[in-house]
Amino acid sequence: MSGHRTAKQPPIGDYAILADRQTSPLLAHGSIDWLCVPQFDSASVFSRLLGDPDASHWSIVPVDGEETSRSYRENSFVLDTMWSTPTGAARTTDFMPIREGEGEDPALEDTVAIVRRIECTEGEIDIDHDLVMRCDYGRVVPWVRQDHTDSGEHVLVALAGPDALALYGPRLQPRDRSHSGRFHISAGQQLTWVLIWRASYRPITDSPDVDVELERTLAHWREWQASLSSEGGYSAAVDRSLAVLRALTLHRSGGIVAAATTSLPEAIGGERNWDYRFTWLRDSAFTISALANHGHHRVAWHWRQWLLRAIAGDPEDLQIMYGVSGERELPERTLEHLAGYRDSLPVRVGNGAVAQYQADVIGEVMVALARLRDHGLDEDDFSWQLQVSLLDHLTHQLDMPDRGIWEGRGDPHFFTQGRVMMWAAFDRGVQAVERHGLDGPVDKWRRHRDNLRAEILSKGVKDGCFVQHYDTDAMDAALLQIPQTGFIAYDSDIMLATVSRIEQELLDGGFVRRYVTDGGDGIAGAEGAFLMCTFWLVEQYARSGRPDDARVLMDKLLAAGNDLGLFAEEYDPKSGELLGNFPQAFSHLALIRAADALA
Repeated sequence: MSGHRTAKQPPIGDYAILADRQTSPLLAHGSIDWLCVPQFDSASVFSRLLGDPDASHWSIVPVDGEETSRSYRENSFVLDTMWSTPTGAARTTDFMPIREGEGEDPALEDTVAIVRRIECTEGEIDIDHDLVMRCDYGRVVPWVRQDHTDSGEHVLVALAGPDALALYGPRLQPRDRSHSGRFHISAGQQLTWVLIWRASYRPITDSPDVDVELERTLAHWREWQASLSSEGGYSAAVDRSLAVLRALTLHRSGGIVAAATTSLPEAIGGERNWDYRFTWLRDSAFTISALANHGHHRVAWHWRQWLLRAIAGDPEDLQIMYGVSGERELPERTLEHLAGYRDSLPVRVGNGAVAQYQADVIGEVMVALARLRDHGLDEDDFSWQLQVSLLDHLTHQLDMPDRGIWEGRGDPHFFTQGRVMMWAAFDRGVQAVERHGLDGPVDKWRRHRDNLRAEILSKGVKDGCFVQHYDTDAMDAALLQIPQTGFIAYDSDIMLATVSRIEQELLDGGFVRRYVTDGGDGIAGAEGAFLMCTFWLVEQYARSGRPDDARVLMDKLLAAGNDLGLFAEEYDPKSGELLGNFPQAFSHLALIRAADALA
């Protein structure tokens, strides 16, 4: 592993995440470069990930140290990193106390906490500690003072509007609106710092018992691990992916963010930089299916409740995404003061795609809820009546073109994958009546389902294969999702012809691109290969008589993740770098599907 960097941000794959199921900071080479508080979609207090080298961050590194290894302890997000220096060796341990369940330290109530410990394991070492705090995405310099708790414990306090940050541990010294220190320890000695965010109107309390919080946190993840039911040769990758999905879930609401970051570029220096710290109905639907398939019916129910709350009300107001607690207003704006990841501009917060119509979304929701029914989770009056309302709304959208699954900002079309998902929505409604005895206008749903099937096979198939939308003969990797719905068999002639064209036109170094980026999506610039789509190709191979090809591609994909088993949205086969927001729920969801197909 490479050493500490200061000139530019490290490669995206060099980052690890910490997790308390409320927010998820990014850490690389001893420096936390991204932290949003108090939750995923809040403003950041550490912004170097998207700023200049001297932007806000929290760095604790051995002087002249080189990382030799790092790993998560057990299946948790407690990160252990081993360091070597010319005079000794060290281990750093970074984690966020889990704040759920009984026995929580009252000092951590309504807070975000990060614990950072460094222990000299051999010889002696010096430690450099740098802390630069800036609130509101780096725009606000807080008022900082040295203080003490009621019990006399030293604490460094930073205040800015609604935010208060308190650092506990060996004292740092002020330097140019930052705080730093150099410390010396020998074998067997350790130093610990705890940073706690709390609302600025709340009193400063004593620091938590770190050893107790560490054991509670490990116990939380052990319990989660014990509940997993993964099988096959890729069970370790599946378990890590399920843990990532849990880490990206706001524990209070059950909403899952698409990623922990905003504006990490799909091509270095490009403008395809989006805010993914929100909850897409599509992602939630995929998550429900993945959890149900692995026996997590209780957790899947929790996601279902979020989904039902978010879309409750008038189906005419349905959105493709919401805030992580179900918020509807997600206005997109740019942060002009940030330099961007490796000069990739603009830096965006909010997401303008919230207003798009995407024809597949109701189908994704109906398929996921049908999966829960098939696994024995009963419908209640609210959940089923809401689905009936969604299907009624869908009947009014039959003649409306959409933007497609990829949120293109060009002209709307009748996207083939979206029309198939509309078919799937009506199909699951029919099945609910026929197989589960639920009530609904089944004759109307059956008629719409059959008409859509005829339309898709007539207009969405050209020269024997599916096409991106009715007005083109171009390819789209979203077409790989069609057999997942049951619309057509994985080994049907049409699907095999579609796969052949995808292999010819969209493969790049063995990885799948979403589509040809020629400006037709209304966005300038190129992008990397899409990891989710490549995992979909693994699934397609596995279910169409090509298991050897599936395993080869699966192993190639797993090698593209970082050393901690984390995946971004995209991958550059030429540079070998991960691209896009990180870690990406979509990529981990598709990994689980691919592994299930191979198992």
